[in-house]
Amino acid sequence: MKKAFYHQTELYAMTNKRLSVKQYILIAGTLFGMFFGAGNLIFPVHLGQLAGSNMLPAVVGYIATAVGIPILGVAAIGSTHSDGLQALASKVGRRYSYIFTALLYLTIGPFFAIPRCATVSFTIGFAPLLNDRVSESKALFMFSLLFFALVLFFSLKPGNITLWIGKFINPIFLLFLAILLVTALLGSDASIAAIEPDISYQNHAFFHAFAEGYGTMDAIAGLAFGIIVIDIIRGMGITDDNIIAKDVLRSGILTGILMSLIYVLTILMGVRSRALFDISENGGIALTQISSHFLGTYGNIILALTILFACLKTSIGLVTSCSEAFHRMFPKRLSYRAWAIGFTAFSFAISNVGLSAIIRYAIPVLMLIYPPCITLIILALCGKPFHHNKMVYIIVTIFTWAASLFDFFKTLPAEIQLLFHLDQAVEMAEKVLPLFNLNLGWLLPSCIGLIIGLILRRQIPQK
Repeated sequence: MKKAFYHQTELYAMTNKRLSVKQYILIAGTLFGMFFGAGNLIFPVHLGQLAGSNMLPAVVGYIATAVGIPILGVAAIGSTHSDGLQALASKVGRRYSYIFTALLYLTIGPFFAIPRCATVSFTIGFAPLLNDRVSESKALFMFSLLFFALVLFFSLKPGNITLWIGKFINPIFLLFLAILLVTALLGSDASIAAIEPDISYQNHAFFHAFAEGYGTMDAIAGLAFGIIVIDIIRGMGITDDNIIAKDVLRSGILTGILMSLIYVLTILMGVRSRALFDISENGGIALTQISSHFLGTYGNIILALTILFACLKTSIGLVTSCSEAFHRMFPKRLSYRAWAIGFTAFSFAISNVGLSAIIRYAIPVLMLIYPPCITLIILALCGKPFHHNKMVYIIVTIFTWAASLFDFFKTLPAEIQLLFHLDQAVEMAEKVLPLFNLNLGWLLPSCIGLIIGLILRRQIPQK
């Protein structure tokens, strides 16, 4: 009797265990570290330069997609008690879950996001330090080789991800970032009201910034990183799914607060830089100008280290999550180690294509898959009233994909649009789809799909 009693008491303690404040902070720090890469610095500082005195609506719009939706994505994985994106996407269909999960992970993994991490850190952080006698292509090759060797080293030990990212790399990154932000903000007293917005941000600043947040890829990453956060929490001894769901949400909220704070400061830095510089071609150039102006000869070194650690920790998180996901989807094909090596090697090869080419083709793909990601997150979080009915998921997903195709066409390179006569489809979408020019043409079709799905749910008997 005593043994049974002690066994039940021990079991109760395990299933009702709670995370400590220190553990919450560690998980939130790890999640932040995986989210916050170089793009999370480049986009907001450039956004600040463009928004000028319209900074406030731009900040709200940017944080909605760069913070709100990613954190909701993590929360959606937790609240639905899913083991990952594939389980969540299976609410639409089993085959769809495999296709959608593979497409999403490949997009934020070896096809675009991971190679971009290496090329961004090289282009912004280290290329300016090269002299004329060094070949930039050879330098990129050597840099990316060392970069991905480090990524692979850390990724092959996924159980230590909170140690590598949360305890070591993340604090170093935040230290260098703090030096840059504090120096730039204290060194400038420019009035925000006096900074004239760029013509693109004089009207509808919220919506332009909302679409700009797509570039971070974080809404997609939120769905992808959910699997890692859940594994971390389980590794800390939490076994109850309801408690895990709450812990995921709380950790996500802490992460969102930290990300929002840094975004506001970075956008403000970009706005104030307009008193010193013209609007730059991109955020990388802006960061280089700002760091050099306020930190002198040490500016480029501090910026290089900031960007390097930002990209390194994000790449580790992406390789780890991609490898975990494909290993779980195809357990009999390759081991986690094999997937990690394969994704890292492929990312290394793509990174040497160059940053411009990666960004050029990444944007159309993001415009295509972001809307289905957003609607999947919303349906997962708000699905209780219709009992997560499969019909609703299917109809909304079909309508969303159909509409997002036109955003995909619109952002393809001009020569491809002309070759396949896609410009005519874009012109039609501009006339038919409300908010299409604001990159929200999918919104109304998704709402229509939701209404139709709810009606069909009532009309068709449930099995």
